[in-house]
Amino acid sequence: MQKWYRKNNKNKEKGPANANSQVQRNFAAIDLGTNSCRLVIATPTPAAFRIVETFSKITRLGEGIIKDNELSRPAVKRTVAALKVCAGVINEYAPIYRSRFVATAACRRAKNCADFVELVKRETGLNLEIISSKEESRLAVVGCIPLLSRNIKRTLVFDIGGGSTEISLARVTNSGKTFIEGFVSLPYGVVTISEAFPEKEMTQLAYDTIIERTHKILEEFEDKYQIREAMNNQEIQVIGTSGTVTVLGAVHLNLTRYNRSAVDGISITRQDIDRTISKIKRLGDEGRKKHPCIGAQKSDLTMAGCAIIEALCSFWPIEEITVADRGIREGILLDMMHSQNNHNPVSPAHRRRHNRHPFNRGRNHAQGKKGEKANDK
Repeated sequence: MQKWYRKNNKNKEKGPANANSQVQRNFAAIDLGTNSCRLVIATPTPAAFRIVETFSKITRLGEGIIKDNELSRPAVKRTVAALKVCAGVINEYAPIYRSRFVATAACRRAKNCADFVELVKRETGLNLEIISSKEESRLAVVGCIPLLSRNIKRTLVFDIGGGSTEISLARVTNSGKTFIEGFVSLPYGVVTISEAFPEKEMTQLAYDTIIERTHKILEEFEDKYQIREAMNNQEIQVIGTSGTVTVLGAVHLNLTRYNRSAVDGISITRQDIDRTISKIKRLGDEGRKKHPCIGAQKSDLTMAGCAIIEALCSFWPIEEITVADRGIREGILLDMMHSQNNHNPVSPAHRRRHNRHPFNRGRNHAQGKKGEKANDK
């Protein structure tokens, strides 16, 4: 379903009313994932930013990509149509002070990605940037920074996408700066899993296969960073971002309709995670399609995402997960606004936010050098 939220159109300013008035600086970000296209327009505030408008639409750009590693014509057509809407919204708020439009796993994988990017430019005027798994991981961490606990110095952020799943380990230094120690990318997400196991109801064998494969991929990451021991010592906060994680939060809260403000930032214990996943399983395909916080478009995707979450919780001694209805888009915004602050005088409030921000993209985070309604990507 297409979603277009206007947060505060009354305060939109095209230009100064007089010589002393301040022009509102609008920033725009697009996260084009394997499953959905998401736009946000925001303006800076002393603490972070205020959302002016958002748009999201499930396009399933990566539909069928596991067959021949190409973006299909129907998927491209749907996605270009959604990006035309994004371009229209962005033009409505022109001039945009800074913008960044990124695409992730489906475009990284597609052999015809260059043709798609050229088509998008020709049809919409938007310049898409295909980002790496490493950059995708970093942006997800940046977007979740406001949810970091002040009492815990390390965090594990997992972002379940449509075509890949990014898992990042980040640390907050004594000076308040945040950097990524390392990351690992699972080469599958909810869309590719649901297409690899297309049965109407995912079998237990398929579910267990996802868990076993995830465990094998995580072994090297665990050996390098000793995450299990740190979790046993309660030294790591776990944050999950994606449509599956927010669905988990909504079902846990027994919401009759999805409410971002109720879900974003809550913590769910391991016991409640297991209980909620079991509840989602018991609903069955038809029950998930009728559930107000899941629906027909995400019934199969939710089961795939639950398998990944259960894999993480059974591999590591995770006691609770902080639910984040935020991620790459918010990371892009904080990145751009942080960059702006580097070139302008900042207030103490800005300075505090700056200190919580990861180091610039050019540093080698992977090696540990210090330097609305939810949709799956």
